[in-house]
Amino acid sequence: MGGAHGVCYGTNGNNLPSRGDVVQMYKSNNIQAMRIYGPDHAALDALRGSGIALTLDVGGVDDVRRLAGSASEAASWVQAHVQPYFRDVVIRYVAVGNEVPPGDAAGILLPAMRNVRDALASAGIGVKVSTAVSFDVFTDTFPPSRGAFRNPSIMSPVAQFLASTNAPLLVNVYPYFAYRGDPGNININYATFRPGATPVRDAANGLVYTNLFDAMVDAAVAALEKAGAGNVEVVVSESGWPSAGGFAASVDNARAYNQGVVDNVGNGTPKRSGKALETYVFAMFNENQKPGEETERHFGLFNPDKSPVYQITFPK
Repeated sequence: MGGAHGVCYGTNGNNLPSRGDVVQMYKSNNIQAMRIYGPDHAALDALRGSGIALTLDVGGVDDVRRLAGSASEAASWVQAHVQPYFRDVVIRYVAVGNEVPPGDAAGILLPAMRNVRDALASAGIGVKVSTAVSFDVFTDTFPPSRGAFRNPSIMSPVAQFLASTNAPLLVNVYPYFAYRGDPGNININYATFRPGATPVRDAANGLVYTNLFDAMVDAAVAALEKAGAGNVEVVVSESGWPSAGGFAASVDNARAYNQGVVDNVGNGTPKRSGKALETYVFAMFNENQKPGEETERHFGLFNPDKSPVYQITFPK
């Protein structure tokens, strides 16, 4: 599909290029899609006429809660942040929440998604509404065919809503964290798309996996099937590998992994072979104000001065 290669544009830094410069960097590097984590009007303005496809997050849990609470709040949100832009910016998805914790999600996630979708429909705007989930929403993910939702009471209705609206589920997929948590049982080559890893066979269906990323995505597909939403596509809304700051975080591993993700997009996964898998690499920049452990500040493809942390090629 067009625009299947994306990069997440986070802005937790005090030294990053201007929004306009960032859009030019996407274009000059053949990056066809962008994800932003809130309705940043300067970024939306810079995207006008660029042809770059956009995943637009509504913001944090408090924003999701507000949108869940009232249809008029959702209508105002669409009026302020989508209506002025959708004719000139290719807004592909609105992501209602990023890794909303289950304790919050239970009460607010589906109502917020419904309200935003209804507000878009009322405005005559055909943008798909989804939510971005952490891989923690899945359980029993190995072998992939066993994958299921950890909290089906929350996620099955969400999955069925996506099925009924023909929207994908956005999933943040990080083999890095899986590998870091279990390096004794996961081969680094298998985790980073390098050759030489022993393939893994799923005995339940005979499918063979040569990398951990595909196995994780197919576990998400299996969970959707079990929730009665087997027609819902998975979009990988974040995936990356840090180049410094912690265990197995190196330029070589990050380059191998992220180039592997980009090259893999066109192949799909064993379960959905040949069907392009829309994927957003995390992230465009090393962000010096990103909270958390040191690795969090080293996921970028580029330094704030626009120089590459390492070379990645996006297909033309």
